[in-house]
Amino acid sequence: MPTLTEPKLISGNANLPLAKSIAKRMSLHRGLNIGLVDARVERFNDQEIYVEVYENVRGEDMFIIQPTSNPANDNLMELLIMADALRRSSASRITAVIPYFGYARQDRRARARTPISAKLVANMLVEAGIERVLTMDLHAAQIQGFFDIPVDNLYASPVFALDIMNQFKGNMDDLMVVSPDVGGVARARELAKRINAPLSIVDKRREKAGEIAEMTVIGNVEGKKCIIVDDICDTAGTLCKAAEILIENGASEVHSYITHGVLSGPAVERIKNSVMKSLVITDSIAPTEAVKATSNIRIVPTAPMFAQAILNIWNGTSVSSLFDTETLEPIYDGQFI
Repeated sequence: MPTLTEPKLISGNANLPLAKSIAKRMSLHRGLNIGLVDARVERFNDQEIYVEVYENVRGEDMFIIQPTSNPANDNLMELLIMADALRRSSASRITAVIPYFGYARQDRRARARTPISAKLVANMLVEAGIERVLTMDLHAAQIQGFFDIPVDNLYASPVFALDIMNQFKGNMDDLMVVSPDVGGVARARELAKRINAPLSIVDKRREKAGEIAEMTVIGNVEGKKCIIVDDICDTAGTLCKAAEILIENGASEVHSYITHGVLSGPAVERIKNSVMKSLVITDSIAPTEAVKATSNIRIVPTAPMFAQAILNIWNGTSVSSLFDTETLEPIYDGQFI
């Protein structure tokens, strides 16, 4: 049954602009002023994290908005401590809204004597009192099975499809969706189906970690506007190399749509100097000033989708309805026009 009170949002320091945007969108939907719960999340001199919630949250349906992006450990600890504070303050339910789920790349034992850190993080979140997780584009879908609580995994592909249909209006027949590796084919195929475009793959072979020995394009990209699709862009080495290979194989243009712009180290400089015409990322991770200042990086908002997902969870209605481009189009109110 739906709760009688309004959903309440609280945010850590990882991505305050996104949290405020979600609150603003929810206010528009509800016709009420939904703001962030007044709290302080700060550090002592020894970098211990301290949380104090200034509002009464007893019996409330609480949503903590906190991606576990860089610095991953600090942001994760903030999330855990906020959950503990809310649980001890008698909140009725605590949902962690984690737009970017850190440690997701450590989802299996790739070699002997290595951890499965994604499972450890899942255990920590549950032990802290979190009863539901809302995230977007998990690096590996099976991470949902690491939790014994409900996990709603949203997809950026419906939003990307809206953006592509707007940006390439009149040129849709020239598009080719490209997966930058064999492991990302399912994600690329999903977007290709949405925009009715063919699919190609860049197959990469590594001699050792961090070094790409060879790249091969599977499929004919001659004269095509190629759209590379992936979930994470970290140092952008593979992405920029894939763009070069596609141009060498006859592609007329290369654009990239990446859900989580980690963009660490030399990533921004590489993208700036790349043959890619544009890189489109979401605001699941708070963009740095350098990212905002780069002319060929564009950011699409996720607040409308997360706001609607939070309201659907609160109301007890379907979250999977947000997997459809047609459902998201009115939610985005013509933002892509």
